[in-house]
Amino acid sequence: MQPIINKQISNLKESATLFINQLALNLRSEGRSICHLGFGESPFPVPEPMQAALRENSWRKQYISGCGLPELRQAIAGFFKSEFGYNYSFENIFIGPGSKELIFQLVYLLEGPLMVPAPSWVSYGPQAKIRSKIFIPIPTDFKKGYRLQAEELEKACSVQKFSQKILILNNPSNPTGSVHAPDELRDLAEVCRKYEVIVISDEIYALINFGKQAFEGIANYYPEGTITTSGISKAFSAGGWRLGFAMIPDDLKEITRPLSAFVSETFSCVSAPVQYAVLPAFDNYWSVKKHVELCRDIHGAAGNYLYQCFTEIGLNCPEPQGAFYLFPDFENFRDKLTSRGILSSEELSTRLLEETGVALLPGSDFYMPKDFFGVRVASVDYNGTQLMQDFPESGELTPDLYRSLFPGLTEASERIEKWLH
Repeated sequence: MQPIINKQISNLKESATLFINQLALNLRSEGRSICHLGFGESPFPVPEPMQAALRENSWRKQYISGCGLPELRQAIAGFFKSEFGYNYSFENIFIGPGSKELIFQLVYLLEGPLMVPAPSWVSYGPQAKIRSKIFIPIPTDFKKGYRLQAEELEKACSVQKFSQKILILNNPSNPTGSVHAPDELRDLAEVCRKYEVIVISDEIYALINFGKQAFEGIANYYPEGTITTSGISKAFSAGGWRLGFAMIPDDLKEITRPLSAFVSETFSCVSAPVQYAVLPAFDNYWSVKKHVELCRDIHGAAGNYLYQCFTEIGLNCPEPQGAFYLFPDFENFRDKLTSRGILSSEELSTRLLEETGVALLPGSDFYMPKDFFGVRVASVDYNGTQLMQDFPESGELTPDLYRSLFPGLTEASERIEKWLH
C-alpha cells in the first residue's frame, strides 16, 4: 500500500538544527574530528535543586491539568514580575512540552500572516507552512546587529490587507545573539499598536543576557498585545526535560479557552515529575541563581572569544549580547569562495564540514538570501561541567586563558582561518 501523506508535512525537511546535531555526533562516532558549532544545546548540568526535585517527585504519575500545575504557573508569574516587571495572571499561563510546541499551537490558533525578522530561528517558517499561513521574513540590517527596527516593521505591516497580524520577536536572538534596546522596543510597540499586531515574544534566552544593559522585553512597552514564551532548556540547561510556557495578557484572554481545548486534544499535559521538578527554578530562584549566572558568564565569555576570533580572521560579525550564538558572514571572501565554486551559504557550510570538520548552519536556513555567505554559529562546544570549576571568579580572561578554557572554539577558528587563507 502506498500511503497518501499531507503535502504540507511531506515537503518539510527535518529541522536544520536537529539534523546538524545528529550529523556531527554521527561523524564523531565514526572517528572524525568535528568542531561542533551547529547545535545550540547548553552544555552545563541542570541545577542540583531541580535534579533533587525530579528525584523526589519521580513517583508522581497522575495527569495534570492541561494548563499546567497551578503552583508552577503561580511561581512563573511571580518570577517574571520580580525579574522583568511583567504583569501576567497565572490563570493565563500555559505549561507545554517546550516553548517550541506552544509557539506552534499559537501560530496555528491565531489568524493572520506571520512576520519574523530575517534572520530568525529556523522553526518559525516551517510551523507557518504546516498551517498554510502567509509567512513574511522582514529583512534587517547588519549595522543594527540584525535587530528589527520600527521602520522595517512598519513597511511590512503597511502592505498587508489582514487586520490582524502576528510577529514573533526572539529576544535575545537566535541566530545573532543580539538583544533589543529599550528605545527599539518602545518604537516597535508603537507600530504594533497601530497595526493591531499580536506579538509572540520568544524569550527563551532572557536569562542569558550578558550585555551592558539589563534585559527588557517588548511586554514592558506593549503589554496588552504581547504573549511571552520561555522555558527551561537554555538558562537552566534542561532541554531534554521538555518544559516551556506561554504567558497571555488579560487583553488577549479570549485565546485561553480555545488554546486549552487545543492542548486537551494534542499533548494533554506535561510530565508531572518534570513540572514539580521545575518549581525550584521559579519559586525559589535564589537556590539556582548563582548556577544560572555562572553559566551566563561563561556563555558571554565564549561568545566574546569567538567574536574576537572571527573579526581577526576578517569575517563580518555583530557582537553578541546574549544567548549563545553568533552570525558571522564571509562576504569579505566572496571572490575566493566563488572561485572555489561556492555560490551559497549551504554550499559554504557543506564544504566547511567536509574540508575542515567545522559544523555550522547556513544563513539560508534562517531566511537569509541563499547567495549571502552568512552562517549561524553556536558557541557551546566545550565541557560545561569542567568549565564551571575552572572559570575564574573574577571573570577576567587573558588570551591564553581563553584558549585553555575553550579549546574546541579555538580549534574551530584556526581551521576556518587556515581554510580561508
